[in-house]
Amino acid sequence: MGRTNTISVFEHQSLRIGDYGFTRIHLDALLKLNEYHRGIYFEAIAKGIKFNQYVGVIQVDGLTIEINPKADRDDNEDNWKGVLLKMLQACGKLKPSSTGPAHVRRQHLNLLEVYFELYLHEVDSIIRRGLVKKYRKETKNTKALKGKLEFAGNIRHNLVHKERFYTTHQIYDTNHLLHQILYKALDIVDQFSRGTRLNDFCKRVLLHFPIVENKNILTYHLENFKLDRKSNGYQDALELARLIILNYSPDISGGREKMLSLLFDMNQLWEEFVLKQVRNACRSTAIEVVGQESKDFWGNNSLRPDIVLRKGSKTYIIDTKWKRPASNSASINDLRQMYAYCRFWNAEKALLLYPGKKDTNNFREYNTDDYFKIESGIGRINHLCKMGFVSVIEEGTNQLDESIGEKIIALLEIE
Repeated sequence: MGRTNTISVFEHQSLRIGDYGFTRIHLDALLKLNEYHRGIYFEAIAKGIKFNQYVGVIQVDGLTIEINPKADRDDNEDNWKGVLLKMLQACGKLKPSSTGPAHVRRQHLNLLEVYFELYLHEVDSIIRRGLVKKYRKETKNTKALKGKLEFAGNIRHNLVHKERFYTTHQIYDTNHLLHQILYKALDIVDQFSRGTRLNDFCKRVLLHFPIVENKNILTYHLENFKLDRKSNGYQDALELARLIILNYSPDISGGREKMLSLLFDMNQLWEEFVLKQVRNACRSTAIEVVGQESKDFWGNNSLRPDIVLRKGSKTYIIDTKWKRPASNSASINDLRQMYAYCRFWNAEKALLLYPGKKDTNNFREYNTDDYFKIESGIGRINHLCKMGFVSVIEEGTNQLDESIGEKIIALLEIE
């Protein structure tokens, strides 16, 4: 692939042909990628694309596009570079112990390089511990009769060579599906790390990796493969291999450009991040925290708030929203949704939680008296709902705010 140029953009930003070396070839490849994924990643605009809420990295035809998250429109963009890595690390999608915390703290580290390096370290560790062997069947010519003699094949292949036997027999070696999956991911890393600091490491891992069949790995193989007691130590490497293979698109642009995309939905990542922070904040308290609790609503439809908290007989609801509202009020659809949650869970308070500072962009700062009162009509119970804002980045730094969980609990004013 050679050394790549890098474009750094933010979610919901536009990118057009001619910007930072972005060409028609890149645009066509990205549009085909987007079409393959049902149009969720970008919006097509005149001679370009506009990114949605998906962030991460895409590499295609000598170009790397880094899409960074950014919740506060007026915040310093430099503060947001690297936040995605920290949020992925906080959500357990990156293992800092694998490469050392210093690697994850680098401000301009390529997300692909982070996952590539994690994967290479995992595979290198497996090689050092010893590779798992499994039994498999092989059908071929041998000089000794072993296994099952294939009569039709033996006549076809050995009519002249009477000293040979065409048999099906068992072999106990490292050439099995698990290692074929790992090898496929290693081959992808080798292609996309050429010209980078990781390629030498990748070559060394490949040198010590056993010779296995270069199998065409399909989604079926990745989704249905199960580890056993002997191969349980492969779990982290297998998950990373799945991630790399499933995001690899060799024919996305008519077979000419190979593409690797690693994108995350910020709505889902924000929800998971908030859930983990709230759980950490409530660990030593009497508050129970549950994520994605579901209740039947109508037919096969159900209601599922992001986070449900319980303290004694009182219930509280949190619904996370990564995209901040355009006005100083929540949308009517969001308010209706929160009303339904309050009714079905009989919740005392509900919180629409957005990222960002309370005093930016002229957003109204809500306090106790600003709760929206919703009369349920059942026992005249007042359900209270409000908008809340928490800053993802600690003020004056480019680090995640480690006290965000406590601040969210404070917004709910749990008694």
